[in-house]
Amino acid sequence: MSTPKILVADKIANEGVDVFRHAGFQVDVNVGLQPDALCAILPAYDGLVVRSSTQARGDAFWAAAARLKVIGRAGAGVDNIDVPAATAHGTLVMNTPGGNNNAVAELVLGMTLALSRHLVRADATMKAGRWEKSALMGEEIEGKTLGVLGLGAIGQIVARKAAALGMKVLAYDPVTGTDVAASVSATLLPLDAVLAAADVLTLHVPLIPQTRNLLDAAAFARCKQGVWLIDCARGGIVDEAALLQALESGRVGAAALDVFAVEPVPAGDALVAHPKVLATPHIGASTRQAQDKVGTQIAEQMVAYLRDGLVQFAVNSVGG
Repeated sequence: MSTPKILVADKIANEGVDVFRHAGFQVDVNVGLQPDALCAILPAYDGLVVRSSTQARGDAFWAAAARLKVIGRAGAGVDNIDVPAATAHGTLVMNTPGGNNNAVAELVLGMTLALSRHLVRADATMKAGRWEKSALMGEEIEGKTLGVLGLGAIGQIVARKAAALGMKVLAYDPVTGTDVAASVSATLLPLDAVLAAADVLTLHVPLIPQTRNLLDAAAFARCKQGVWLIDCARGGIVDEAALLQALESGRVGAAALDVFAVEPVPAGDALVAHPKVLATPHIGASTRQAQDKVGTQIAEQMVAYLRDGLVQFAVNSVGG
């Protein structure tokens, strides 16, 4: 077998690039390529490493991918990869589903604390030369009820950490057992029961047809008045127009959003600009530790596949 050639099209940790080099692979780091430029060089590569920016989809991409055996996503979501097309093409797609978990969970808790103590507004008014202490009365999260929608790996970390902070944790997940919930101090309930009881809602479900617009106008109507919403999962799970209306009516008291239906968010977006919204630009996985972990992990997985035929964390199946 000839020496595998790897294209790293989105930035990963240097340690990940070194994994390929130490394995004797040829690796080129070329980030920020426009689609035409990517397609022009793609025919030379056996493996492609992406995060969320590079799009592995479209006829031109697959026409250029004649040699491509594997696409590695340094992270969990594969929204930017046409997985059915990859399968038809014989290209394996793998991701690193656990590498970002703690980073996302910590952002959820950080957002909860920021909402509870009006930290963004407090900082902004201080920087503007105003002392608004009397207007910044906050809430303590100890004793509040957290509703976790989706008790997978990230949801479990959030539940465990929130319970340690004194929150009562309720969870909805149609496939997780009560034993798993109990292990992270959470109580499983039907969706409507969680919506009705939660002071804070946090989303940890994938974006699939069954979860698109999971939180719509009808769902918000079943929530406790003034509920806080945290979304660090995927854009599209929340009906953004319905959320805006719920914020205006007071049904939702505050929201912290790291993900949006359209990213980057267009300038002047009404939801981002809303005074009750804390918005961040999809930074859930953006910690040094998480990026080091997923970059190294995806490189190790791709080396194991191209050198030894070992498949780890594949999201599709190719070959016989």
